[in-house]
Amino acid sequence: MTAKSFHPPVRTLMGPGPSDVSPRVLEAMARPTIGHLDPAFVGMMDDVKGMLQYAFQTKNELTMPVSAPGSAGMETCFVNLVEPGDKVIVCQNGVFGGRMKENVERCGATPIMVMDDWGKPVDPNKVEDALKTHHDAKLVAFVHAETSTGAQSDAQTLVKLAHDHDCLTIVDAVTSLGGTPLKVDEWEIDAIYSGTQKCLSCVPGISPVSFGPRAVERIKNRQSKVQSWFMDMNLVMGYWGGGAKRAYHHTAPINTLYAFHESLVMLQEEGLENAWARHAHNHQALKAGVEAMGLQFVVDEAYRLPQLNSVTIPEGVDEAAVRAELLNRYSLEIGAGLGALAGKIWRIGLMGSTSNQKNVLNCLGALDAVLSDMRAPIKSGVAVAAAKAVFAE
Repeated sequence: MTAKSFHPPVRTLMGPGPSDVSPRVLEAMARPTIGHLDPAFVGMMDDVKGMLQYAFQTKNELTMPVSAPGSAGMETCFVNLVEPGDKVIVCQNGVFGGRMKENVERCGATPIMVMDDWGKPVDPNKVEDALKTHHDAKLVAFVHAETSTGAQSDAQTLVKLAHDHDCLTIVDAVTSLGGTPLKVDEWEIDAIYSGTQKCLSCVPGISPVSFGPRAVERIKNRQSKVQSWFMDMNLVMGYWGGGAKRAYHHTAPINTLYAFHESLVMLQEEGLENAWARHAHNHQALKAGVEAMGLQFVVDEAYRLPQLNSVTIPEGVDEAAVRAELLNRYSLEIGAGLGALAGKIWRIGLMGSTSNQKNVLNCLGALDAVLSDMRAPIKSGVAVAAAKAVFAE
């Protein structure tokens, strides 16, 4: 057998991630590889750190990209802050709260679960009840933007509740960073992680994290070793710390970090508030088209993520066949439901570079055509016009 180069098809990525990657970011990856301790690379690391602080809206010194995907960012926060025997209040309203529970258990700690229906935000009253019942809890962990449902929780309120009961917080911002308002310092978030492949429109493989002063103090005063050598912040900061000479820790994913640097440059050029507004505006247009067809959203409007839209499947429609047709005929990817919502929803992403007028109109037109061909119970031929009316405002 003769090996051949792989040439992927060109797709429009409108699922739950990854999102479309800008040609600028792809070009950055093709630049010459240099050493991870090269002075030029170290200078770029400083740039990444500063721009990431801007994206997170924080001055936290311990703000850096973990050299692995978002799931590793999650694990980095948990293994550094959770010790064996700790009690951790974990909020679950979708898939990723369940992954937080797994992390707590693997750290030898006890998760205290606060459960909400999929598609609903985390209920602060339930969290407060759990905090009052478990006075010895050390942390509260929750997902700010639940990718499996498209629901956004009130991070500022949840963090304040935790602090009122002497708990630190771990926040999942994988789908919110760069897409909706996220203010780490103003909201006093203690530890937060995200991913590059959602609203930052970078290639997958990097997980931004940030630890505030309370979290750093907790890490420094641990009674036990961090269970992961690779993710131990005490060690990694010798490589990602500012000012001092960099100490070797691991070989960073050099070219992937070039890509991340470029995506952060693009975010700064657009402006964070402008990026938030763009995601919101494109969501309103998509919403108008979806509702004109007669389809509905799972999440109540007050808690709905603009960048991750969970849309109900019309009765009698084979949802997998629709996704396959969109991929084969239009080279358009949308996502399926997970867990409790599997087979009940499509997840339509409007994240990062994907979030633009052209993609909204193309997606609505393609979905309308496919569903009409399948004789689905929708209103045909009205979705695109409804979205255009929003864009014309």
